[in-house]
Amino acid sequence: MFIKEITPSNMKNLRVSADEFIKLYNEGKCEFVDVREEFENKVWGFGFGLKIPAKNLPENLDKLPKDKIIVTACPHKDRSNAAAMYLRSQGFDARYLTDGLTGLIERLSGGKAKDIKV
Repeated sequence: MFIKEITPSNMKNLRVSADEFIKLYNEGKCEFVDVREEFENKVWGFGFGLKIPAKNLPENLDKLPKDKIIVTACPHKDRSNAAAMYLRSQGFDARYLTDGLTGLIERLSGGKAKDIKV
């Protein structure tokens, strides 16, 4: 049961920073899942990863790889944290992006966009 994982010593396994995400993504070890609503993605989005609103995760579990870490993301971290916890309860190795999408954009701004392999 995933609730037993929520201990101080295990919290690092429930989240991932922007730098850690970029490393895992470049190594092919994770799948990026933007859990924002469709209208949010239309305004500003990323050219990589899956776009599955958090509320639609239950009917889209078959789109997620079981052999990779699932990194969920939203502008900050509220929805992505909840989405990652839901996915963990469904047997996925899921983590949320602690920097949120706004932090990821800042991290990848300008020439630093070359840091991620898309």
